[in-house]
Amino acid sequence: MKKKEKRLVEIINKSEPLVRLLKVCQQSALPQDYYIGAGCIANTVWNYLSGNPFAYGISDIDVVYFDDKNTEIENEVIYKRLLLERLEEFPFKLDVKNEARVHLWYKQKFGFQIEPYTSLEDAIDSWPTTATSLGIRRENKDSFVIYAPYQLDDLFSMVIRPNKKMITKEIYEKKAEKWQSKWDKLTVIPW
Repeated sequence: MKKKEKRLVEIINKSEPLVRLLKVCQQSALPQDYYIGAGCIANTVWNYLSGNPFAYGISDIDVVYFDDKNTEIENEVIYKRLLLERLEEFPFKLDVKNEARVHLWYKQKFGFQIEPYTSLEDAIDSWPTTATSLGIRRENKDSFVIYAPYQLDDLFSMVIRPNKKMITKEIYEKKAEKWQSKWDKLTVIPW
């Protein structure tokens, strides 16, 4: 494991809710192709680097998976319910999404149509910033899979850089403004 990946795992292992969720996801009926990712991972690292409590600023936790054979929304609901039952009292909103069905609702939410993703990694490649295009899952007690297509430099440097693969300037600026209001040490790279 590379130095920054090892550091990421060490920081994640300090967050009790994330450790618990990673363990429950590993033991659940989720498809094998899943990650916990995006803002909740970046926010946890930024909290650690800023000396904030681990839960500070985290609005939800994203659990993403890819199942292009079954894109019914009911499956997301079932997986979310199963995870929440096993987690019992969990301090965050849990957002469970099948990335194989994002193209079905994206236009209604963001105003423009996207092509279907071909894999979970294809979806993560398009997330709004280089620091938050990131997923992690636990393979066993001491082994993790980390997918970070833009590496971890921006994450640990607290740099917000647009990933222009899919988002608009407006989406990026709204997210960057929200994050910078919570983590004032962030450096936002203009669009």
